[in-house]
Amino acid sequence: MGDDFFRDTWVRYLGYANEVGESFRALVPVKVVRASYAVAFAYCFADTAHKSLRALKNDGRPKKVLIEAGDALIWQTLASVVIPGFTINRICAYSQKNLAQKFPKLPPRTRGWLTVGVGLLSIPIIVRPIDIGTTLFMNLTYRQLFK
Repeated sequence: MGDDFFRDTWVRYLGYANEVGESFRALVPVKVVRASYAVAFAYCFADTAHKSLRALKNDGRPKKVLIEAGDALIWQTLASVVIPGFTINRICAYSQKNLAQKFPKLPPRTRGWLTVGVGLLSIPIIVRPIDIGTTLFMNLTYRQLFK
């Protein structure tokens, strides 16, 4: 395990709160899904603050602090909220539609719970590839420009 509290411990899973919310979208009010995004964004902002304070302590130069803050905020927003949230949303929407087409006699509530299951089971599968892809994207773009 690495030395990054926000990325190498259980705290990382707070960034995936919105994926859980998206998984339950078929069964819960939209307010619950939005609240799950609030938790995920709070995690992103906490990691950004952590990285900013670390840069301030280690270097102290405002430019370095801003670069580190930007890196953390962009990485976390993409890897924790935008990409996985969209991915789970689409997986669940496709599952819901497909279940309705293939099993029209299945009660809607049952289809909803099956969709939740598909969404939740998808989360561990998508996490690592998204993290790796986001890191690669950041290495080829932002980090090339500012580091």
